[in-house]
Amino acid sequence: MPENRTPDRDDATRRDDGMGVRRSVLGDAHVDRAVERTTDFTAAFQDFITRYAWGEVWHSDAVQQRTRSMLTLALLAGLGNEDEFAMHVRAARRIGVTPEEIREVLMHVAIYAGVPRANSAFAAANTILDETG
Repeated sequence: MPENRTPDRDDATRRDDGMGVRRSVLGDAHVDRAVERTTDFTAAFQDFITRYAWGEVWHSDAVQQRTRSMLTLALLAGLGNEDEFAMHVRAARRIGVTPEEIREVLMHVAIYAGVPRANSAFAAANTILDETG
């Protein structure tokens, strides 16, 4: 088991670790906006994803962040989660995933999840890559 995924890590540690990883991958501006938009209704969900998506899964050193980012892109594109996909294209570029690697991920999506899903993802990624350079 990766050292940072030991069962004795408490929720406060997961939350702190998760916020650090979340900020490093998504950027302070994105995370600050998400925190500002948190309501009483969404607070438990925000805490949950910070502790477990970011503080447990993304925090693990068993898979490099670039690889984890590409896996995330493939899953989001394959499932048709376009808003989350766009956010993670920006994140992927932020942590060093190249446009060529994103293209190859989406080619893989076309074969294993379908051309229509990949087509939508290519359109979204192309827009973001044009915006970000």
